[in-house]
Amino acid sequence: MNSKLMFLAAASGLSVTGLAANYTNFIIINLDDAGYGDFSYNGAYGYKTPNIDRMAAEGVRFTHFLAGQPISGASRAGLLTGCYPNRIGFAGAPGPGSDYGISPDEMTIGELLKQKGYSTAVFGKWHLGDAKQFLPLQNGFDEYYGLPYSNDMWPFHPQQGEVFNFPDLPTYDGNEIIGYNTDQSQFTTDYTNRTVNFIKKNKNKPFFIYLAHSMPHVPLAVSDKFKGKSEQGLYGDVMMELDWSVGEVLKALREQGLEENTLIVLTSDNGPWANYGNHAGSAGGLREAKATTFDGGNRIPCVMYWKGTTQPGTTCNKLASNIDLLPTLADISGAPLPQRKIDGVSILPLIKGEKDANPRESFVYYYHKNDLEAVTDGKFKLVFPHKYVTYGAYVPGNDGQPGDLTNLELKKAEMYDLRRDPGERYDVISQYPEEAAKLMKIADDMRKDLGDNLTRVKGTGRREPGKLK
Repeated sequence: MNSKLMFLAAASGLSVTGLAANYTNFIIINLDDAGYGDFSYNGAYGYKTPNIDRMAAEGVRFTHFLAGQPISGASRAGLLTGCYPNRIGFAGAPGPGSDYGISPDEMTIGELLKQKGYSTAVFGKWHLGDAKQFLPLQNGFDEYYGLPYSNDMWPFHPQQGEVFNFPDLPTYDGNEIIGYNTDQSQFTTDYTNRTVNFIKKNKNKPFFIYLAHSMPHVPLAVSDKFKGKSEQGLYGDVMMELDWSVGEVLKALREQGLEENTLIVLTSDNGPWANYGNHAGSAGGLREAKATTFDGGNRIPCVMYWKGTTQPGTTCNKLASNIDLLPTLADISGAPLPQRKIDGVSILPLIKGEKDANPRESFVYYYHKNDLEAVTDGKFKLVFPHKYVTYGAYVPGNDGQPGDLTNLELKKAEMYDLRRDPGERYDVISQYPEEAAKLMKIADDMRKDLGDNLTRVKGTGRREPGKLK
């Protein structure tokens, strides 16, 4: 146990053996680049996701669940710390040899739950920095197996030598590299088996598993179990295997008698990488895709299942975000929140289906290092002038080759009525001046706190990321 975790354990005055039997386990399944429309409960074509559909049928399906930022590393930093990523100085998707990562001064969900004696594990993609100081075992987790960053950051990238010069891709077990350029068709199976084994090993004590699948991020890879099984080619095969993985986790919980005291969250880090064409997912009719703050990039799928607590067949249209997971798990477990300011709120009332609950009243869409591009109250969304990448100017790529992209610029603020226009197509700012003014005040207040590069406001509440020692 590192010094930070020893301090947390001492401060809590708890040990695993001193815990009462009444506790809740947590499993967060975070897919990579899965879109809002990628599941059969939400209209996916050419394949079925019966296990995920079962979660939706027996749990809560969130329709307005937002990523902290619409890109991998930053989104994951927000999920694991409960903060807007720019609050903790985290931006983008750090690649091999990055000189920044998660700060040792930020509390992750792993460290939070260590205060209550939880066993913790990460299986899959990390992406909060690849130096040893940034890896999971130094940041609240007992076990780690997987990739330190995205699975396309390797010598076989289709643009290697032209745009990128990636080194060999390491696979980690704990702090040790156990191989390079591993056969990616086995990752979904390997991550799943490790998760099931961790459940069995820790069935008599509280645990938290962060199952962060590498798929369906390109390059797509699938095991022989599902190769050629879908009507949507390799992407559909991959989604079927991810659904199988969810089924294996659910089965393990049932077999160990843990369904009623385990909250399972299924989500994605951001929207689909649409310029990869038939190797990309579906934003389900939302505007644009990954790496934009339009909802095709920022609105992500989310289903939560907790047998006996979630009300079967519930659809929640209230605003929520992956940055709300840390305070929610703190609320359920009784773990003290971080002393540093966070931005997430507990959405436990939404999980329980409490009538009229509305814990998150607004959300601000930051992107890049500190650009405030939009704000929403869940009904209306005010989008500020900014440049953005668009996926609609060119025909998308095919079979693992990316299509071309270009940039557009929104020259004046626009506002969309998300209740009637979730595709963000019709500017209604002139029709609802009072709503626009309300959202502008929320944005101005946030600028005072976190700043905004687009309006050259510095703010006072941002913190530094972890720096390479």
